[in-house]
Amino acid sequence: MTRLPVAVLVTTVLIAAAIPALADTFLLVPMDLSQSNHLKAYGHAYHALQAGEKVTWLLNYRGGSFLLRDTSRARMDARLLGVDFEEIDEGGVQRIHQIVQQENMEEVLLEKPPEIAVYSPPNMQPWDDAVTLALEFAEVPYETIYDLDVLRGKLNDYDWLHLHHEDFTGQYGKFWGSFGLEPWYVEQQELNEALAAELGYPTVWQLKHAVGLTIRNYVDAGGFLFAMCSATDTIDIALAFLETDVVPAPMDGSPIDPNWRASADYEGTFAFENFSLFTNPLQYEFSDLDTSDYASMRGAEADYFTLFDFAAKYDPVPAMLTQNHVSVINGFLGQTTGYHERFLKRPVIQLAKVDGTDEVKYLHGKRGQGTFTFLGGHDPEDYQHRVGDPPTVLDLYPTSPGYRLILNNVLFPAARKKPQKT
Repeated sequence: MTRLPVAVLVTTVLIAAAIPALADTFLLVPMDLSQSNHLKAYGHAYHALQAGEKVTWLLNYRGGSFLLRDTSRARMDARLLGVDFEEIDEGGVQRIHQIVQQENMEEVLLEKPPEIAVYSPPNMQPWDDAVTLALEFAEVPYETIYDLDVLRGKLNDYDWLHLHHEDFTGQYGKFWGSFGLEPWYVEQQELNEALAAELGYPTVWQLKHAVGLTIRNYVDAGGFLFAMCSATDTIDIALAFLETDVVPAPMDGSPIDPNWRASADYEGTFAFENFSLFTNPLQYEFSDLDTSDYASMRGAEADYFTLFDFAAKYDPVPAMLTQNHVSVINGFLGQTTGYHERFLKRPVIQLAKVDGTDEVKYLHGKRGQGTFTFLGGHDPEDYQHRVGDPPTVLDLYPTSPGYRLILNNVLFPAARKKPQKT
């Protein structure tokens, strides 16, 4: 488990226990261009929830600012994190309430810090996961789980699950053609084959499909799912072909089921339907869902996407997920960069899109009692993050709008719409 620095926890908890809120004052943590560290501001809000405080998320007010009681603990935590805040009195709070009521804004109450899990393999490479980088930079605690934990029911311990860009089809990311002899690839294959055998599955793809089904059941029961890059399309491929071998022989030793097309069941997927698979083992692509080829042709200078503007009072969930200090965000590639609109199921909400194209970058949907949110691409601050590249240093990007999208999702499970006064 990733933990907050001991000195920070001990100091702030002791102060919080000893000193109540300062009289008639509140702290506004602005999230517009005046904030110098947007990413750690999410950690500041999370720490307040851990300390038993409530935080109001002001949707569409100054970039999605946070409002909380003025305590010595909150002030010290903000200073330690390098988060800017403004002291306001009761009159200032009332003025904010009036503005929110009159404009396309809303107040959402954050009450309880969500329990967070990151689904990630034990041999995760340092270039692997932007969400892990974001959580650690913001000092938000999380636990790492993998297949054994998932299949033994540990998902029930968590409110929010992030999927490291795992390949749920059992094809090891389709890296066989380019990296099949690399030590890290061989290690990955051996680890997964051993785990599948230990858990009683004849092949890795059968193990991964079972894990995907368990994750779907977790969402159906009320879990919050967030995924990026290839986890987003491969889990839907796994769910569409639960009992079907769609893995080329070089990866699992057996040929693809010749009737795989007829076995597709799109009712079981989260977001996508009517897609076709790419079964060539040398093709670094899973299906025709992905828009990576189109994005790479645009190049870094011309690649950007636009967040949709939602009515915060009527659509608070998509409004929460799109809070930002800018509306146009630099694009970034991944093994799965974005999604062709034609493959989205009708109830799926588009949160961001590349202008003038059918390329959806960011989406959200409900399933059962839970929700899922998918963000295409690998690393918001590294346009073309290659295998073996060093991890992004977020100290260089504390105001990253792309990373803000990730952290919006982290706070989402803590939220409920503030009751209207009568």
